[in-house]
Amino acid sequence: MNAWKESLDAAGIREPALRRDYDAQRRLVSRFRRTSYLAVQLLLPRPMLPHVVAATAVMHHGDNLLDTGPKTQRAARWASWEQQVRQVLDTGVSADPLLRTLAHTIAAHPLLRRTVEEYLSTATAELEFTGFLDEADYQAYVDAYSLPAFMLVGTLLGPEADDGPYRTACRTFIDGSQRTDFVNDIAEDLREGRLGIPAKTLERFSVTLEDLAAGREVPGVRELVGHEVRQARTALEAARELPALAPVAYRPLMSALVEVELLTADAVLARGAKLLRGSARPPLVAALRVLLSARRRVRTGG
Repeated sequence: MNAWKESLDAAGIREPALRRDYDAQRRLVSRFRRTSYLAVQLLLPRPMLPHVVAATAVMHHGDNLLDTGPKTQRAARWASWEQQVRQVLDTGVSADPLLRTLAHTIAAHPLLRRTVEEYLSTATAELEFTGFLDEADYQAYVDAYSLPAFMLVGTLLGPEADDGPYRTACRTFIDGSQRTDFVNDIAEDLREGRLGIPAKTLERFSVTLEDLAAGREVPGVRELVGHEVRQARTALEAARELPALAPVAYRPLMSALVEVELLTADAVLARGAKLLRGSARPPLVAALRVLLSARRRVRTGG
């Protein structure tokens, strides 16, 4: 907790009510993204930590609005939220603690404003998502939703000016991460009536939605998982170039994020057809080893 308070001080967040607003986002993020929160806590320079926490909280809140509950309710909640966000972009004022932190973070990092506007303009791709016909549909989803959502954080960790190669590398990373998530979340997504693996890919491996929904571990399921994970790993391995494109202070975190995603992909592959009964997690010891190794590099300046 002292480290968090020191981070607020280092970020120049001294007004008591605003500190409470950031505290609320820290509690939220630390609950739903424990490994990610531990990573940013260990690896980020203290002045940046509150801002990354606030951006992550915005991303999480948007996810919840867009994919939780009946579509009519999701659409109404998102429309209301989008209006509130656009209002705070115009005025810098809000009654909502999350939006107050967003407004303050944008004031400290103005490049984020355009990122938020881009995210708002395309985020309904998640609201409309029910599945993909083919790989092109999946890639369009990455462009419309996955990348703009990731850039809420990615912008804070990137160069101070627009940088095409950095954004391209971020897209490579989120392509691998999103594909891993979709195959890892087969069971959960099927319960919600949608699937992140294209129908053409299912057809290629002679797997049907009915097979998956019934939990039938037909021979093609393991082959399907292997195919998706190999594609994810190809993107994630290419994303190892991402840290070198970020400012030096943020490279240990970016590197750790890529390596933890690779561990997750390996865990998904190992679980194979059992993903129909639940998702996989990266080995805790291996993930901690990645974070502690990156922490040592922070301390030694390596």
